[in-house]
Amino acid sequence: MSEHTIKATGRNVEGKGASRRLRHSAQIPAIIYGGSAAPMPIQLDHEKIWIASQNEWFYSSILSLDVDGKVESVLLRDMQRHPFKQIIMHLDFQRVSANQAIKVAVPLHFLNQDTSPAGKAADVVVTHELNEVTVSCLPKDLPESIDVDLGELKAGDVVYLSNIKLPKGVEIVALAQGKDHDDAIVTAKHGKGEAADEEVAAAE
Repeated sequence: MSEHTIKATGRNVEGKGASRRLRHSAQIPAIIYGGSAAPMPIQLDHEKIWIASQNEWFYSSILSLDVDGKVESVLLRDMQRHPFKQIIMHLDFQRVSANQAIKVAVPLHFLNQDTSPAGKAADVVVTHELNEVTVSCLPKDLPESIDVDLGELKAGDVVYLSNIKLPKGVEIVALAQGKDHDDAIVTAKHGKGEAADEEVAAAE
């Protein structure tokens, strides 16, 4: 797990007026909550956070939030964006404890699809049904992403949640709810034209 440090500053003044003034000065109002400590209002540099927000790790990794020299381990739990401007309006961060399991949506990275039998076939459509999966693990075990190797994918194959190879200490939340929640994450099907030909041949 990579470490990502973000600098922040504590703030004492709250309310809509104060938040508006912060945004006008290119700062983002935010809050840290959770754990045994009281909620902490903070502010962050908008440009730096905007750049960070373009990366997957910003949404699915443990962040080291340096608030005036004191570092807090947190997860991003909510981001409010302006409806049409490229402006982040507010952020919510949740404290994490090293000894307490967390639930986080982690992106799936699909590998070797283009070189698989299904990927090379012109008449096969490969569909990614899910692009992320919610996992449960201790903070130290949280992966930034999970790789799904599609190198052997063939026409007619379906890849399920239970087929994912997980890092040690990581569980998929849905699978703990039973087999009915073992959803498909990838399907490889013949295109409409091929499927129609097969139906005609079967009828004949």
